[in-house]
Amino acid sequence: MYRKHFGLTEKPFSLIPDPDYLYLSKQHKAAFTMLEYGLLEMTGLTVISGDVGAGKTTLIRHLLRRINYNKITVGLINTAHESYGDLMHWVASAYKIDFEGKGRVALHRDLQDFLVKEYAEGRRVVLIVDEAQNIGKESLEELRLISNINADKDQLIQIILVGQPELLDILSRPELSQIAQRVSAEYHLEPLNLKETIEYVCHRLQVAGGSYIFETFAIATIYYFSGGIPRLINTLCDYSLVHAYAADKKKVDLEVALEVIRGKRIGGIERIKVKNTDMENARLTLQKATGIDLAEVMNG
Repeated sequence: MYRKHFGLTEKPFSLIPDPDYLYLSKQHKAAFTMLEYGLLEMTGLTVISGDVGAGKTTLIRHLLRRINYNKITVGLINTAHESYGDLMHWVASAYKIDFEGKGRVALHRDLQDFLVKEYAEGRRVVLIVDEAQNIGKESLEELRLISNINADKDQLIQIILVGQPELLDILSRPELSQIAQRVSAEYHLEPLNLKETIEYVCHRLQVAGGSYIFETFAIATIYYFSGGIPRLINTLCDYSLVHAYAADKKKVDLEVALEVIRGKRIGGIERIKVKNTDMENARLTLQKATGIDLAEVMNG
C-alpha cells in the first residue's frame, strides 16, 4: 500500500527469497564462488552454512538461474526432515524416480542406474539439500553412500548441503568423520556489518525503483537491532515504510525506526544479543549525535 507513496514499483523488503534482489556482499560473493566451484569441478561435497535469514536460500536460487540445464541435472530437496520419512524417497522424488513400494537397496540401484544414464548422455548431476541440519545422522550417512557412486575417475553426483550453524556441529561429530572428510568446499555466512547493511538497504530500494528513502541513522538503528541478519533487516525496513507512510513522511527517519523497534515484540528482535565492535560503534556514534542510547530503547 505504500509503493505509490514512495515511488516504488514493487515491495523492496519481501521476506520471500528473490534472486532479483540479491545483494552480493564480499562474503556472499565468496560463498557463491564456493558454490560455483563445487558445481563445476565436481569436488565432492560443498557446505554453505549461516544463521536463519542470512541469505543462503537466495544464493541457491541465484545459482539455479545460472545453470545450463542441458548439461546439468539438478535435484533440489528443501523440505526433508528425519521425521518426514526416508531421505532416499526425497532423493528419488527430486529426480522423478519412482520410489513407491521400494526398499533402500532397490532405490539405491535405481539411483545408480539414473546417474550412469545421465553420465552417458553427457550430463552432470547435482543434489542440493536445503535446511540440511534437519535430516539427521543416518540420512547424512546415506548421502555419503550416494557420493561413493562413480565411473572410472569421474564422480557421478555432486552434493551441496545448505543449512544453519547446527549443520557444522553435526558434521563435526566423530561418527560422521567419513562424510566430513569429503567436504571440499565450504563457507559460513556471517551477518552483515553496518556498511554492508547500508548498501543492502539502498540496493533493494534501487531494484524496486526507489531512491534513498532511509536516513542513515534510521539504517544504523535497524542494523543494531537486526544484528545484520538480512531477513530481520527486511522485516524492520518493511515495517518502517508502513509507519512512515502512515505518518505521511517521504523518508524513514530515526524517529520512525525507533517507533518500529519499540513496537516490535516478536520475530527475533529481542533475541539479538551480539554486541560486536561494529554494532557498538554504531550505537556510540548515534548516541553522540542524537543523545539516544539504543541499548535502552527496548526498555523505553
